[in-house]
Amino acid sequence: MSHFTTIQVQIKNGETLYRCLREFGYQVEENTTVRGYQKQTTQADYVIRQKNGYDLGFRRTGETYELVADFWGAQINPEEFVQAVTQKYAYKTLMVSVEEQGFQVEEEEQLEDGTLRVVVGKWM
Repeated sequence: MSHFTTIQVQIKNGETLYRCLREFGYQVEENTTVRGYQKQTTQADYVIRQKNGYDLGFRRTGETYELVADFWGAQINPEEFVQAVTQKYAYKTLMVSVEEQGFQVEEEEQLEDGTLRVVVGKWM
């Protein structure tokens, strides 16, 4: 019986996901196995190795990615981890869109609840 659990995440661009994970300071391996309980493994596109042998992986399923891990041994809070990654991913995606459309960031702040507030503008 597998101990791996998957969580769907609203992430579509693997390259941006990879950059986000690296900015968090993770060493990320591509197209390899995720390790779990009793040396069980599963494949993933991006894998964060952990010293305790319980890795975190992201793999493409259709249009989006899913997080796959044996969370019992991974010793992370999956909700907090997913929230942090998706927030950084959304920010990076927004910044690309802002630049592509000719806007500039005028103001940026992090609110008490962790929400990022970004004000953009464009001179006409």
